[in-house]
Amino acid sequence: MSHPAPYPVRLADEITRQLGQLTNQLSRLPPPQAAQVIARVLDPDTGVLGALTHLVATGSVFAKDQAELGALPAEVWLALGRASNELHDITLDLDEHQDTLHHVGTQPATTSAKPPAPAPLVIRRRR
Repeated sequence: MSHPAPYPVRLADEITRQLGQLTNQLSRLPPPQAAQVIARVLDPDTGVLGALTHLVATGSVFAKDQAELGALPAEVWLALGRASNELHDITLDLDEHQDTLHHVGTQPATTSAKPPAPAPLVIRRRR
């Protein structure tokens, strides 16, 4: 007889499933609603990205403790620490765009005669 997965494992599976559903819905939303969803997901304090960053940081602390006991290789702790730091940096980079996303998400749908001008997607660096 198989043992049921403990609650935290089931919770992680359910969160993963719901993120998949959100991804599928995001691709079908009109731009203002999609911007609202993205802004909420990327919110560093209350969004998914901030929560994920905190979860990975918590996992890093766990891995450090386990590495000190010899139960995990130190490389696991170091990898989780790097991931936590990278996610934190990404969160900071994206946070500066929160106002823009909120602005786009609150714009009424207009049928203007002149569509917005597309922005170039390639940024060249000076050497």
